[in-house]
Amino acid sequence: MRRNRHFAIPAALILVLPSALGLQGCPAIIGAGGVVAVSSLEDRRTTGTQLDDSAIESRAATRIGERVGERAHINVTAFNRVVLLTGEAWDEAIRTEVEKMVAGVANVRSVTNEIQVAGLSSGTSRANDTAITAKVKGRFVNVKGLNPLHVKVVTEAGVVYLLGLVTETEAETATDLARTTGGVRKVVKVFEYCKSTEDPCKPAPPAAPPKSQRM
Repeated sequence: MRRNRHFAIPAALILVLPSALGLQGCPAIIGAGGVVAVSSLEDRRTTGTQLDDSAIESRAATRIGERVGERAHINVTAFNRVVLLTGEAWDEAIRTEVEKMVAGVANVRSVTNEIQVAGLSSGTSRANDTAITAKVKGRFVNVKGLNPLHVKVVTEAGVVYLLGLVTETEAETATDLARTTGGVRKVVKVFEYCKSTEDPCKPAPPAAPPKSQRM
């Protein structure tokens, strides 16, 4: 498997919208970065990795809340033990401090730091980002060759970040759908790739037909 980071794709419409899980009045907010609950049976990660990702987000939330407080609004998204940081920090020192803190959390393999040095986003902008995330996820439903449960979507200030363990074809399909969604300024891919012949990305076997019952 190989990773792909920081491929930005501009979109046509510009609407500045924000963190999918932010709450007004709580600047140091940590979110999972997705509005659709992922079934553990459909997830390509192992059950142990899913538990690790959940623990990473929880531990990072605690550390950031204790050490940074209202000096930043940070979203932490862990997938396959790789962490994406989004949101805003008052200055570069805080941005760097948060990255170091999260990198030190148990089981973290690497950190992609997309925190912007800027004023903290408003509750309205965060609600708008939540709406964008929902729209993007909605467009993934019933698309041939793409399981929406295999792609995690995080939106920050109109920028959509896509995470998941996917094939290159799945990644391109998801990216094209996301970048043509209204309100999306650009798309950043933070995918990990595998081939359809490798175990994580092998197509599921067809369901067995139901057995006929005699009356």
